[in-house]
Amino acid sequence: MTATSVQAPAVQVRDLHKAFTSVEVLQGVDFEVARGSIFALLGSNGAGKTTVIKILSTLLSADSGTVSVNGFDVASRAGDVRAAISLTGQFAAVDEILTGRENLVMVARLRHLRNPHAVADGLLERFALTEAAGRRVSTYSGGMRRRLDIAMSLIGDPPVVFLDEPTTGLDPQGRLEVWAAVRELAGQGTTVLLTTQYLDEAEQLADRIAILHDGRIIVNGTLGELKALLPPATVEYVEKQPTLEDVFLSLVGATPQPSDATDAPSTTTTTTA
Repeated sequence: MTATSVQAPAVQVRDLHKAFTSVEVLQGVDFEVARGSIFALLGSNGAGKTTVIKILSTLLSADSGTVSVNGFDVASRAGDVRAAISLTGQFAAVDEILTGRENLVMVARLRHLRNPHAVADGLLERFALTEAAGRRVSTYSGGMRRRLDIAMSLIGDPPVVFLDEPTTGLDPQGRLEVWAAVRELAGQGTTVLLTTQYLDEAEQLADRIAILHDGRIIVNGTLGELKALLPPATVEYVEKQPTLEDVFLSLVGATPQPSDATDAPSTTTTTTA
């Protein structure tokens, strides 16, 4: 890999188009993902988020436009792209009959890695699954399955990871577990592109956020830049009430993750036109 490709964004998408029969799903999508960052692609159901991920991961061909991942053109160098990425879909792709460790060892062997048991044990520790390593995955909670799924996707140390709606169907505690795993990925230098329809998920995780609507990116920026698009806010002092999520996590013994919305115990910000 050349020095130039190392400096280039991990993902580059230019004027991407894709249609299915008479429906044009993507109508000129443009965005970039910086290396080692978390990029969130927001959109409602049917907005085309999964279509973008499938094109980026070589599972689907674009009608037009250019797409590169880790410096490789998706259309002409699909094999190099597949070697550089990992894809985790909306539902955990784990074998429920096997134990957590057996799932990881199996994938490590399929990738022809040396000492697959050591690889598995390292990932089990990294994702806080060591105590459950010998249990069948059928006994795991939704959050544990998703963490195992993400751990399996990291075998071979891919520099770019695609997460397609990683917390779909998870309870609040499971979502927090997955959020911690995603932060861990970025902290280790992995580039993460995730799709989600949960606004709070993008707010908690992403360095940059793009909103896909009607086949186009209608806004792309940091959380601060997106908030600045709204009119100036007035500050009102009110008594802060706990959210239902706060109550749930408190009762089950989990610790909520801090957010901008809950940093100040006695103030809220309202937007006025």
